[in-house]
Amino acid sequence: MFTGIIEAFGRITALEKEDQNLHLTLQSPLAAELKIDQSLSHNGVCLTVVACNDSEYTVTAIKETLDKSNLGVLQIDALVNLERAMKLGDRLDGHIVQGHVDHTAKCTNIRFEGGSWVFSFEYTSATPHVTIEKGSITVNGVSLTVVDSKTHGFSVAIIPYTYEHTNFHTFEVGSIVNIEFDMIGKYISKLHAK
Repeated sequence: MFTGIIEAFGRITALEKEDQNLHLTLQSPLAAELKIDQSLSHNGVCLTVVACNDSEYTVTAIKETLDKSNLGVLQIDALVNLERAMKLGDRLDGHIVQGHVDHTAKCTNIRFEGGSWVFSFEYTSATPHVTIEKGSITVNGVSLTVVDSKTHGFSVAIIPYTYEHTNFHTFEVGSIVNIEFDMIGKYISKLHAK
């Protein structure tokens, strides 16, 4: 489990395909504290550390993960939002994030509003989940509040700290991001569909 509060960036230093898997090696200030078998959120995707040293570590994304996330389109030097798993007893500053990405979304608009930014996203109609005004959403692993909920789309407001300390500052119109819908909302949506 994660909180959606990003701890650091990782910079991709190597990408290696093996069958349908993709091994991603990242350089990060967190690397020296990691150990093999540890869970770590990468743009909101929970991946397991399979190798590490003091400056870099490697994780593996399988086909299922690559199909549902933006990890397969990342390039060398891309910045990735990182968060280590939550410790039992810690404050839950964001919301409950599983690290199980539901889908990708496309950035459709970025608007600066005198000290903050509003980012708008759209996702495909095949996605059965919904957002609600003031509800929680995770974008590239960042816990956010929905400010404008639409059918197959939503907007979020980003404060300067979040803009600078996550990869939101690298987004452009057309950027593909990972989204994880609110877990409670997914359960309610599934019950309602029956």
